[in-house]
Amino acid sequence: VQLQASGGGLVQPGGSLRLSCAASGFTSDYYVIGWVRQTPGREREGVSCISNSDDSTYYVDFAKGRFTISRDNAKNTVYLQMNYLKPVDTAVYYCAAIDGSTCPATPKYYDYWGQGTQVTVSS
Repeated sequence: VQLQASGGGLVQPGGSLRLSCAASGFTSDYYVIGWVRQTPGREREGVSCISNSDDSTYYVDFAKGRFTISRDNAKNTVYLQMNYLKPVDTAVYYCAAIDGSTCPATPKYYDYWGQGTQVTVSS
């Protein structure tokens, strides 16, 4: 499985970014793709995930109402639209995946990882 994340950058507080995760190589019929972020000195924390079995989604509390995860099956790409960004959202964002149809309880259960993309929210 290969995951390619992109779309990070520098944005002012209150601004928006859309991250993309291009996925390929799945052999399972069902899988979950999620976004995980990490700041220096802290553990990775889950942000959101989406299942391809029924397009069910999950958001952690800080992402609810601001972030939206979606998928484009034709392009094998998962997106994370991030609005109303805050400086505390500054982190490296990774896309990750796991076989199955349920979002993992913690990021450590993801089996596949893409490289990160830096998101910096600053004025």
